[in-house]
Amino acid sequence: MNHHHLNPTSPNSCPLTPLTFLERAATVYGDCTSIAYNNATFTWTETHLRCLRVASSLTGLGIGRRDVVSVLAYNVPALYELQFAVPMSGAVLNNLNTRLDARTIEIMLRHCESKILFVDVHLRVLAQEAVSRFPPGIRRPVVVVIRDGAHERFTESVSLVPQSDESHVNDAESDISTTYEDLVEKGDPNFQWVRPINEWDPITLNYTSGTTSSPKGVVHSHRAIFIMTLDSLMDWSVPKNPVYLWTLPMFHSNGWTFTWGMAAVGGTNVCLRKFNSDDIFSAVDRHKVTHMCGAPVVLNMIANSPNAKPLENPVHFLTGGAPPPSAVVLRTESLGFVISHGYGMTEVAGVVVSCAWKEKWNRLPVTERAGLKARQGVRTLALTEVNVLDPNSGLGVKHDGLTQGEIVLKGPSLMLGYLKDSHATKMCMKEDGWLYTGDVGVIHPDGYLEIKDRSKDVIITGGENVSSVEVESVLYSNPVVYEAAVVARQDEFWGETPCAFVSLMGKANSEDIIKFCRERLPHYMVPKTVVFMEELPKTATGKIKKFWLRDMAKNMSQSKERSRM
Repeated sequence: MNHHHLNPTSPNSCPLTPLTFLERAATVYGDCTSIAYNNATFTWTETHLRCLRVASSLTGLGIGRRDVVSVLAYNVPALYELQFAVPMSGAVLNNLNTRLDARTIEIMLRHCESKILFVDVHLRVLAQEAVSRFPPGIRRPVVVVIRDGAHERFTESVSLVPQSDESHVNDAESDISTTYEDLVEKGDPNFQWVRPINEWDPITLNYTSGTTSSPKGVVHSHRAIFIMTLDSLMDWSVPKNPVYLWTLPMFHSNGWTFTWGMAAVGGTNVCLRKFNSDDIFSAVDRHKVTHMCGAPVVLNMIANSPNAKPLENPVHFLTGGAPPPSAVVLRTESLGFVISHGYGMTEVAGVVVSCAWKEKWNRLPVTERAGLKARQGVRTLALTEVNVLDPNSGLGVKHDGLTQGEIVLKGPSLMLGYLKDSHATKMCMKEDGWLYTGDVGVIHPDGYLEIKDRSKDVIITGGENVSSVEVESVLYSNPVVYEAAVVARQDEFWGETPCAFVSLMGKANSEDIIKFCRERLPHYMVPKTVVFMEELPKTATGKIKKFWLRDMAKNMSQSKERSRM
């Protein structure tokens, strides 16, 4: 075949971007509800126009291509709109974790050289403290306040740029004193939004907020987010016009791309500023929710709700992060939730490995089904390849469900890299073509992957490897245990021993917990120490802060050593 003239051309190589989903939603689903929040609702036509207006106003304030615009807000309508409006101005969207302290927020804002910071009015004190920490001479972002209609006393225009230290801010910036709704009102609804020149142009910047203490800035392209969004919708079999409840923070990998995904399928975004189990059941009933996402901690919240009652209609729940204990999956599904389990990380923008369900598994006993659902599964359609590599040989491990190695990935949704950190990027994305996740897993004979631990969470006791996840799964099967996390504690004889941190919803002492585990685990895997806490420390995305617990266990060991001296 003569193919010399068959080359990419302007018509067939337009940059991919998820922003086009909003335009289509306004045409196809224009009169359908796009956002529901408290007693307010918006249509897709209104959301489209509001995003154009905000993008127009940002451009008028001098925001352009590759500028970083940050957002510190709960799951409110403005935060959803900004997922489109900021990149429609050409800028890079930076969602910030709402549970961070002012020092960390200041470090992130300085690192990414953020030009504007949108702030939920309920977080204005935190934002002001973060901005005020900037050293003299360093450009500070201008702060735009997102008002809450329920708090009209905060509706005045606010600028958090310190008036006494504006010498380093140019005149145009120092005069800005506005709110989010001001930008909506003043913006042009006919604004021609700024399309990416290249689909590899950056669209988002997300700082990792996992279980490590050193966050890094993950940059994703328009191409990666476009592909990841469609892949996530397909993998989860999301239909047209779903009703999606935002129990997953939008700042967590942009809501695993379902922020843009809901526009693609004309869904209704039910926004919640904050929530508990009663709020979840109330919202599900009021809005006829069909889909929701969240970390296993949200599943735990639902499963242990004192007011839980069976649902009238099934609600599809996609969980990720830590592997969900099968006991929690079982309890939640008994209420009518349909649990799907996925695996991903900030560096890959969303779920790239999921437990693709087989029809024949429905005939298995419920406990066996729950165990299968706790596995991570197989690669999604858009991920090119996933494997588990032996750390010594660098080769793929046996598919026996026992041999452990590091989980590695390759595919189009992988990040461009870490902002201003080429060394960390090279350490993660190596020349052999893989992204190394730092997660330890196995592959079962049927080809399904299962996470066993983070590499740093594997406990080596007497030469035996102990998976903290397996021990935690047994702890969660105890009806009195509400939360559980297991880390290594130094031991003179064994090197390390398992140390369990638990919170309870019933009565138990250390001996009870240890006895329970001993009846269900090999002796070497049983926790030698049990620490009771009112609540385990977590990141804003629901992951238990194991690095805190490791420090606590380390201090316990050191205290024991000092007492012997």
